[in-house]
Amino acid sequence: MVLASILAALHEREFVNELFGIASFGDARWRSFTKPIFFRRVQPFITELPMKSYCFAALAFASFFKALAQAETNSATDWIDPDTGHRVVQLSTEPGSESLYFNLNPFTPDGKRMVITASNGISMVNLETRAVEKIIEGRVHIIMVGHKTGKIYFGETKIAQGVTNRFISALDPNTKVVEPILKLKRGQEVSTVNADETLLGGTFTERDDWGTNNFFNGGPNRRNDIQSQQVQRGKKGQMMEDRLAKRYPMELFFYNLATGATTQVNRCTDWLGHLQFSPTDPKLLMFCHEGPWHKVDRIWTIRTDGSELKLIHQRTLVMEIAGHEFFSADGKTIWYDLQTPRGENFWVAGYEIASGKRTWYHLQRDEWGVHFNVSADGNLFSSDGGDDKMVAHADHGKWLYLFHPELIEDKSAGNVETKNLIQTGVFRSERLVNMAKHDYALEPNGMFSPDMKWLIFRSNMSGANQAYAVELEPAKKN
Repeated sequence: MVLASILAALHEREFVNELFGIASFGDARWRSFTKPIFFRRVQPFITELPMKSYCFAALAFASFFKALAQAETNSATDWIDPDTGHRVVQLSTEPGSESLYFNLNPFTPDGKRMVITASNGISMVNLETRAVEKIIEGRVHIIMVGHKTGKIYFGETKIAQGVTNRFISALDPNTKVVEPILKLKRGQEVSTVNADETLLGGTFTERDDWGTNNFFNGGPNRRNDIQSQQVQRGKKGQMMEDRLAKRYPMELFFYNLATGATTQVNRCTDWLGHLQFSPTDPKLLMFCHEGPWHKVDRIWTIRTDGSELKLIHQRTLVMEIAGHEFFSADGKTIWYDLQTPRGENFWVAGYEIASGKRTWYHLQRDEWGVHFNVSADGNLFSSDGGDDKMVAHADHGKWLYLFHPELIEDKSAGNVETKNLIQTGVFRSERLVNMAKHDYALEPNGMFSPDMKWLIFRSNMSGANQAYAVELEPAKKN
């Protein structure tokens, strides 16, 4: 009778409330264990147990439902990845939300808040309390958060009297005041803001075949509706080939926020993209030649006056590729994905801007990621993984990784001139999140939190795009 009472209490859900403090389970999962047929089948078995076994049966049921309660809690917004032991939290609350592209700054200067895209606007996440605040409503796209003031720079499309116009504005996250900055011309796109927030950087594209839907492409933070991997890959691969072949005239431009003056430099027929200002040098811009990586010399820097145009990585092998470049937090180093050759040998390569010194860290095929990143102190790297259809063709690549870099010791004892040689090293890897349920049509775009305690990423593992963070320290065992 004791166990029968327990079963009855379970059936009414009171057991969960009183013993574990769990308000409720998801109906589908709970109903699968609380249907009357479950109790009709189990109760006769229990009542036939010897008296001395009642307590063991009761404990077994208690353990079972406690595990169920923990599993239900784990599947919501805060859980311990059972395969890695790291805590994962969902930062966003609205389906269709995403953290920013991996090399764009989403953080306020104090490191306490972070902007994310929402399904219809921009939200801000308090990284200390995890509170989410919607700060802009409407179909807008984030450019980045200013390093100096913390203003949120964004683009917005407005249609008036049948005419589509695009504007660049800035929002103060504290006062919520929006400051209009620039009305874009056809073919003009703003991609970045410099370190002291005196300049916007972008591109002009000259073409006479504009279509209704490609007037503006929205940049790297355009929304990624969930779609099949194969369709997305097929469209992107062919689009890259087609766009490169067009050879539209393009040039870089810099817009002075104080005077409204525009400077245009580097006119060419290369496909210019992925603009990033140095986080510390307001006059240094990095950009790339877009297209299939094996068909372009990708990574370049230039000064804002148009001087010192420089190719950062010169290939030495046929089918060697480099890309998905990003600055270190101190602005001293440019890091990038390097493959020698494509799809066979994998590195995260670094170029020290002041000295030209090069450092290459080797990694395994399964550790390759669509994007890599580096912590603010330069002591940790990350990979956001990839599936078996991507360039690495990794059989077990769907993981988020934390890398601990180790340089190969130089034992030449001064007998070899090493000044102009590449310093090599390796990554000691640690798995952070099992991404088996993630569709890599949406790239996770991992980035370190300012306090270097979390890796922030976006994922559709729940069935909807959301922003997440995984704690770098493994969870403590109870």
